[in-house]
Amino acid sequence: MSHAPHSATSTLDVQSLIDSQRFSAYQWLILVLCFLIVAVDGFDTAAMGYVAPALVQDWGIEKSSLGPVMSAALFGLAFGAIFAGPMADRVGRKKVLVLSVFFFGACSLATAFAPTIWWLTVLRFLTGLGLGAAMPNAVTLMSEYAPARRRAVLVNTMFCGFPLGSAAGGFFAAAIIPQFGWHSVLVFGGVVPLVLAVVLVTTLPESVRYMVVRQYPADQIRQVLARVTGARMDGASAFTISEAAPASSSAIGTVLAPRYRLGSTMLWLTYFMGLVIFYLLTSWMPTLMKDAGFSLQRASFLTALFPLGGGIGTIAAGWFMDRFNPNKVIAITYALTGVLIYAVGQVASRDQVVLGVLIFLAGTAMNGAQSSMPSLAAAFYPTQGRATGVAWMLGIGRFGGITGALLGAELLRLHLGFDVIFTLLAIPAFAATAALVAKHVGARGAAPVDTGGAMVSGH
Repeated sequence: MSHAPHSATSTLDVQSLIDSQRFSAYQWLILVLCFLIVAVDGFDTAAMGYVAPALVQDWGIEKSSLGPVMSAALFGLAFGAIFAGPMADRVGRKKVLVLSVFFFGACSLATAFAPTIWWLTVLRFLTGLGLGAAMPNAVTLMSEYAPARRRAVLVNTMFCGFPLGSAAGGFFAAAIIPQFGWHSVLVFGGVVPLVLAVVLVTTLPESVRYMVVRQYPADQIRQVLARVTGARMDGASAFTISEAAPASSSAIGTVLAPRYRLGSTMLWLTYFMGLVIFYLLTSWMPTLMKDAGFSLQRASFLTALFPLGGGIGTIAAGWFMDRFNPNKVIAITYALTGVLIYAVGQVASRDQVVLGVLIFLAGTAMNGAQSSMPSLAAAFYPTQGRATGVAWMLGIGRFGGITGALLGAELLRLHLGFDVIFTLLAIPAFAATAALVAKHVGARGAAPVDTGGAMVSGH
């Protein structure tokens, strides 16, 4: 694409400029940095699971006493996202992102030196607050620097950092705990984000769309755009973003405005239902498999197949979202998840090869759908409320994860059969499908008129 200078008299639409240029080395850098943020999130989210056995042995405590520790981070994730979204729409994506990465790094490092279970629980909650604040802002920033034609696949690629970070944490913990103890995993999980926060301060730009909306000086916007796109804009005196006029003067008001209210509710419901499935299966599938008559080794192997295809599903879903209606793509993916989960319950004891294939495919579809939701949310909201919209979906959805973990325990208490449990698990997948269909139909009926967006002029 052209890197020619633009006319001195032209008013530049920043998204059109980004769309017209090649994906630059600097945009790749933004993608890598956001990927690393999500990877560190994945590492930390899984860290306590890896250190728990060694911690229980070291402290001489009951496994059940770690229940509050495990759930504290989930509550932190939820509240961190809910509070950080409006803050990012008010003061900027970069500031909140850097502070949140620094905060959860410092809290993770402190967790390594927690003297009691109580302190461990408090510090895991605080770590969760930081993690919950970081994720939605990484999504928002990446989506606002991505070309429209590749936005979904780029944001979804960024999200592949989560399972990779989680897996890396497992290998790292297995290698380092025997040598240096469980504390070393948390020290590493704290130092890395602290270093990353320093890198973010020096290299990560503020969202240029946010800068236009907040009426930053034109010179400042010009410098950032030139750095990101490589285009010359020597004489450009004004910048604009073409999107619907703000539905409210505040970010929260925008997300809850009549124009977005139905869509917001359906996004929350969809993400909630997806995490019910995800956390129930990741928390309880080995136990369910063992109760169904599989050996512990076989149960662990079959469970590991569930997240294995997540990266494939996530990138594939993003590719289709960039080419077809994204609501329909993700709705179909959730429906496919429901069918495959139901099928898992029906073949459990008959053919282990078929069962393994079905679990792999169900995980591919499930992770693909769930990891695509932030991209879907980012595309739904205008710049003024985007960080809040993405963050609230992630925050409210986290309560689905808590529900899933608790629901799994209740289903096991009722001694329901393997087939019955997986039949029931298909219901949230179909509920997510219905919610996205409702969002799509509602959006068609109330499509906002593009008013040309915001503009900032040079002096």
